[in-house]
Amino acid sequence: MCKTIKQKVTFKASPAMVYQFLADSKRVAALTGESAMISKRIGGTFSVLSGKISGIIVDLEPSKRIVQAWRRDDFSEGIFSMATFTLKETHLGGTELVLTHRGVPKDLIPDIEEGWRQNFWEKIRKYHKVNAYEN
Repeated sequence: MCKTIKQKVTFKASPAMVYQFLADSKRVAALTGESAMISKRIGGTFSVLSGKISGIIVDLEPSKRIVQAWRRDDFSEGIFSMATFTLKETHLGGTELVLTHRGVPKDLIPDIEEGWRQNFWEKIRKYHKVNAYEN
């Protein structure tokens, strides 16, 4: 059985910067400390966290939305979930990010929820704080 993960997080960084932390190979690799290859086109493939997560880019709207057919290396063969990242500028110039991750195997929900927090949200916050004046 599969479930949906929904997480809403805010960042002081702009939507353009947060988008890059999710969609740019070099930024994702720098953020996570692991290899990343992310296509910049719809229909292209991606691989992050040294191949532990991979999939296909379903939709891209720079600074606004990313949709991925997403799978972890421990998913059953041929099984993908759908991860949608929606970015919206806050009234203070930061970003509200909503992750809707559908079709996640029920037994992996807690681990994947924590993975998003530790591998991405916390690191984006930390990176932005350390490099607040860098674009």
